Amino acid sequence: MSEVVKIGILKIGCVGTAPLIEYFLDERAEREDIEVRVIGTGAKMNPEQSYETALQLTAYKPNFALVISPNASLPGPKVAREALAKAGIPTVVLSDSPARRITKELESSGFGYIIVEADAMIGARREFLDPSEVAFYNGDVLKVLAVTGALASVIDAVDSLIETAKRGEKLSLPNLYVDQEKALAVSGFNNPYARAKAMAAHEIARRVAAVSSEGCFVVKEWERYTPMVASAHEMMRAAARLADEAREIEKGCDMVLRRPHARNGTVLRKTRLMEKPAVPKS
Repeated sequence: MSEVVKIGILKIGCVGTAPLIEYFLDERAEREDIEVRVIGTGAKMNPEQSYETALQLTAYKPNFALVISPNASLPGPKVAREALAKAGIPTVVLSDSPARRITKELESSGFGYIIVEADAMIGARREFLDPSEVAFYNGDVLKVLAVTGALASVIDAVDSLIETAKRGEKLSLPNLYVDQEKALAVSGFNNPYARAKAMAAHEIARRVAAVSSEGCFVVKEWERYTPMVASAHEMMRAAARLADEAREIEKGCDMVLRRPHARNGTVLRKTRLMEKPAVPKS
């Protein structure tokens, strides 16, 4: 049995799950069963940088790697995962909805994937996007993913890989598309109105991608695409408000689901604020 599982995380560009993914796995910096190395290309996604960065990660020799990027079908993410696979490192692609078109290719090539439907593209037009807007948008996306259960779905899949590696068994890489149904299934909502608000938040967030994509890649006139990408961000902001309202309802019932990691990696569980987290009953 491996005492410590080594996880390599390669970030190419940015999606909503990327900035904090390593902290979601070890939220109090006390897990004794994992070791994580994170490397990235920054905002760029070109093949040269992606390949070079992937080679740097192979030197760490992780038990498995996560390659996180928007649209994993692009050349940069593709050469990166291929470099990791060539080095014999089991690799999981973590991406957004456009990556769905290559799921068969990923499966046939031996890659795992986790595709997060509500992790929608940002409104990347110079007339609209600045550092503050990047921060606001990503904060809204993260709130939606966290409240609706999409984030929990991602962490559950990675934790499952960790547990398999700890047992010294061959990894079964996930083929997971996190849609509304899968996300809400692990969200832990008790109040039906809270759940309904979370469903609405996820649905709005899912539809943001179509608006942003049209504004970024289809419409050419800046007078048209500027308000279009702005409207996409307003949609995500509305989704985040609904997500926040859903969580507040659960707080009012004292039924917020919390799932912290123990030192040994076990996912504990609690719902009442004034109780200790414990191992879930089977």
